[in-house]
Amino acid sequence: MAFKRLDPEDFLVSSDSITAPLWSTGAPTLTQFFTSSVQEAGSSGNYYLAVYQTQSVLSTAQIQFDVAYGDALGSGSVWYNPIVPENSYTKTVYGQYRSLILEDENASFIFGAGNNTYTTNNFWILSIERANYKQSLFPGSLNIKVSGSAGIINLTDNSIDQPVNTFIGTSRVYQLISGSNGTAGTLPFSGYVPGSGSYVLVFPD
Repeated sequence: MAFKRLDPEDFLVSSDSITAPLWSTGAPTLTQFFTSSVQEAGSSGNYYLAVYQTQSVLSTAQIQFDVAYGDALGSGSVWYNPIVPENSYTKTVYGQYRSLILEDENASFIFGAGNNTYTTNNFWILSIERANYKQSLFPGSLNIKVSGSAGIINLTDNSIDQPVNTFIGTSRVYQLISGSNGTAGTLPFSGYVPGSGSYVLVFPD
């Protein structure tokens, strides 16, 4: 048996950064959203929904992200067993994300920063399909439009306004605020909701 020793020129070290669109469409913006009626009618539809870029029955359909709801008290969904109250899908979801993100089963989620914070026992989760990106989401590129009866809210991560990394446990975190491209710009309250902190926590890694 023989071998060849590795020489310095055999190693390639590069600091090049490679970026690509997050969505499977190849476009930087996702404008159409579809769910599966089959999943909605199934057991998993009780606590989360997968969102596709096209109708789920098509061969080209791919999951782009999941939407779920978590509640520390188990509200928002039926109990696993009617004779065992408060044990539900939403309580399980809350506990899973609390352990994953806060790394403490007794901790609570706190939105906002400084004197503008809000502690909550329930939240919505938007989980990006992990197979769509390699390492992390690019800070400042997250822009979300939320439409409702009150109009449209433009949300972004606050990575430009907060250049110093902040961590919860071992996870890097940003706040989701009103604004675009990583900054609130000239919006009042730095894009936060007065008295209610931020809209959500963003974990790009």
